[in-house]
Amino acid sequence: MPSVLVTGSNRGLGLEWVKQYAQLGWRVYATCRFPEQAEDLQHLAMLHETISIHQLDVTNDRQVSDILHELDGYTLDLLINNAGTYFEQWGKDKLGKINYENWLETLDVNILGAMRVTEALRNHLARGDKRLVVAISSHMGSIEDISSPNDYAYRSSKAGLNATMKTLSYDLAPDQVGVLLLHPGWVKTRMGGDSAPLTPQQSVYNMRILIDRFTLKKSGRFYRHDGSMIPW
Repeated sequence: MPSVLVTGSNRGLGLEWVKQYAQLGWRVYATCRFPEQAEDLQHLAMLHETISIHQLDVTNDRQVSDILHELDGYTLDLLINNAGTYFEQWGKDKLGKINYENWLETLDVNILGAMRVTEALRNHLARGDKRLVVAISSHMGSIEDISSPNDYAYRSSKAGLNATMKTLSYDLAPDQVGVLLLHPGWVKTRMGGDSAPLTPQQSVYNMRILIDRFTLKKSGRFYRHDGSMIPW
């Protein structure tokens, strides 16, 4: 049975990743900061015995260590670094009103969090069959695509995530572990808002196609959910 670990799986895209892979018969390790509050995730786990729920704040070194020990002896085929934060959405960080504490936390979650989890689980992935790390990025992390002000923290965090994961692809190559950076599109989630054209179901389905078609030749590349490449 193939296995996947999803960070930030209590709502939105994370919850949808868990749902779709569980429906496909995968062993799913669903992680989030507050499992006791994740009612939708708990309900999903009741429907699928292959789902287990684990506490994981990707900024917490102890909890990252805990998940490593909980999975001791197991293999992992796929890691989806989905957890992320976007404090200043809708232009809250205009020049002169930047919240630097929020910026630091954004970097900690969106870049360091993904790296912490991947580094901890690299040996689990190396023992798997699929051997793939997926990082949920954003087209807002493309420097070439920047054409408007604001969103300093989020843009820099996703650009930093892209650079980190691109670099990591070379470190993981000897173990034949791949790295795939994906932009999910503008999705109807708490982060994306109700005006977004994509549902979580559509976005995750599209991204799963890219995962299914992944080969090591594509490691370190950055794609939209529709399969088109995004410039750095």
